[in-house]
Amino acid sequence: MSSAPITPTGPAANDPDEPSYIDYEAFLDPSFTPSAFANTLVLATNNAADTPLDLSTPLSRVLFDIQEIDSHIDQLTTRSALPLLSHTSTHAHASAHILASLTAQIAALNASHAQLTREVTHKHAEADQVRAVAARLWDATRLARAVARALHLGRQLEAQHAELTGVAAAAGAGAGYGLERVAVLKGLREGVVAPVERAVRETAERVVREFSMGSATGGAATYAQSEEVRTRTVAALTALYLLTPPPPEGLGKGAGERWVPTLMLQALEVYLRSALQSSIAGLSRALATLPSLDRTLAEVSVRCQNVVALEAVLEGTKAPVHPLLQGKHAEQASGNLLQPLLAYLETGSLASYFWRTMAGSMAPRVQEIISKGGVSARTLKTNRQTVGEAIKECVARGSQLPSAVAAAAKGQGRGTEVDSGGKHWEREVAVMVGSIVNNLGR
Repeated sequence: MSSAPITPTGPAANDPDEPSYIDYEAFLDPSFTPSAFANTLVLATNNAADTPLDLSTPLSRVLFDIQEIDSHIDQLTTRSALPLLSHTSTHAHASAHILASLTAQIAALNASHAQLTREVTHKHAEADQVRAVAARLWDATRLARAVARALHLGRQLEAQHAELTGVAAAAGAGAGYGLERVAVLKGLREGVVAPVERAVRETAERVVREFSMGSATGGAATYAQSEEVRTRTVAALTALYLLTPPPPEGLGKGAGERWVPTLMLQALEVYLRSALQSSIAGLSRALATLPSLDRTLAEVSVRCQNVVALEAVLEGTKAPVHPLLQGKHAEQASGNLLQPLLAYLETGSLASYFWRTMAGSMAPRVQEIISKGGVSARTLKTNRQTVGEAIKECVARGSQLPSAVAAAAKGQGRGTEVDSGGKHWEREVAVMVGSIVNNLGR
């Protein structure tokens, strides 16, 4: 078996453009496999029944084909060397030219970026520092102005309070932007504002407790006296309304919390509770000793008339603008001073609240008198009808405005109620009479 190289012959050895006997398409076919090609070549040069097979011929054929392909490649590269070198050189010069152009442009971009950094970024950083300093200076200026105003108001408050009470106080205080951070204003708040606020609150609560448009003996106040009482009461209620602190920061954003004038409502509740307690205690004693019933019922009716008069004052007084309320809380605080009280007591009128609350407390007291027996129980049972008529008249009379207030009240939406007399209060009459007469037994 000879393995000597075979010199290529034929047209392909001299002219690479001539067609070659090698089937390049077969070798380039994706399905080509060396084992199948070798098997085909061996079977083409041998008889399948020969033993052993002659492999020198197929090997020479393969070597010859390889030498043919190598010669063809060599001839192609030799003939195309100059065009290839020229093409490569052209691309190399073009790449160098592009690189030189890009290098210059990149250098210009870097220079521009450096200039922008110097002229924009650095100056922006400096400007931002200046802006922060200016903002802090503005905050300090605003705080200083608020402090000065607060001190001025504090001094005025101190002087006015000293004129009223004759007691000197320390420096004044106020409220404003960031004042809670200033130590001198904390002392001002504790030394002047808090004591004056406490004194104003106590005075206002005393004025509300002493509200009365008539006396227990039936003596009616004059128009001038009733106007003076009304003016003092409105001033006291307004002070308590404005002294009620605003809701904490952020309150009611999600929960729907409502702001209410708590200090005013508490003072009015104390007044109503005092009137009710006095009336309930007096009527309980009078039912045990009937001779004093008429005088006691007169006192009870006067107390209820004062309650009705207070209702008229509240209804005719517009709620003041609270300077510390904002947004929906300010909207909730609009209207008159009666609305928050009725909502707080869950009633439609103060007279109805007075009689219904009193009736609820009288039933067990009447039962107690009857259960003890004796002369008081027998006398009360015997005069059942008389007592019922007296209670009815008391409710009807007590539910009307005092004469001094009635004229002014007619112009404020309560004239119909005044003119209708006791008819407007039939339910309250029935509840009050029933709480006493229905518990007397047979």
